[in-house]
Amino acid sequence: MANAPSELFSLAGKVSIVLGSSRGIGRSIAEESAALGASVVVTARKVEDAQDTVDAIEAAGGKALAVAVEMSKKEDLEALTKKTLEAFGRIDNVVANVAVNPGMGPITQRPDEDWDIVMAVNVKAVVQLAKLTLPEIAKQGGGSFTIISSNGALFGTLAAPVYSVSKTAELGLVRQLAVEWGSQNVRINAILPGLIQTELSRGLWENEELLAHFEATTPLGRMGQPADIGGLGAFLATNAGAYITGQAIVADGGSTTVSNL
Repeated sequence: MANAPSELFSLAGKVSIVLGSSRGIGRSIAEESAALGASVVVTARKVEDAQDTVDAIEAAGGKALAVAVEMSKKEDLEALTKKTLEAFGRIDNVVANVAVNPGMGPITQRPDEDWDIVMAVNVKAVVQLAKLTLPEIAKQGGGSFTIISSNGALFGTLAAPVYSVSKTAELGLVRQLAVEWGSQNVRINAILPGLIQTELSRGLWENEELLAHFEATTPLGRMGQPADIGGLGAFLATNAGAYITGQAIVADGGSTTVSNL
């Protein structure tokens, strides 16, 4: 017998941690998760920034908690896990919306410091987060851990090469964790957004010539918005996504389907 739509897409009684959710993609996922019934833990570097998202969720009738997190600090991730369990008693879903990109230009011209910070935040911190939260998700009989990667993980780029390498590493992490945790019904996936109008990508979409080229060569003919990713991020945590794991799901308006020829 088929599940009723309300059950298939419900997060009622679940607890979701959404990293980097004070704005942009993370905020959209947090708000959509709350709309489906989840209690949401919202994080940002400054707790007041996270609180703004919490206020919006609570104004809409949802439940949320603001926690300040600096992703490069292991102790902050440990505190995040502890505060979530103290407030809600469980963890069912995690969205690792983590990204830094300190500079552009060819890999051979980027300083060692760029590599250190990008890999520390975009990769190592996600591993630390997984180590802390996956056992808690497994205690609930399963759940979801989603990494926000990038379609830049699928091709070389002159725009943000160090960032792209880190996002490619995240895909390897997804596959490995999916193998390790599948037996405990914990699903691990990545979402690969294309050009989305966020602060991180401002240098791209504020370039009128580049934006015009992107829109002309993308099948859907437009730049993405955070809301285009929000529903997908929430969906992967629901029963509707119960048989999806180890996947890199591209959400880029079709831009990676277009040949340069």
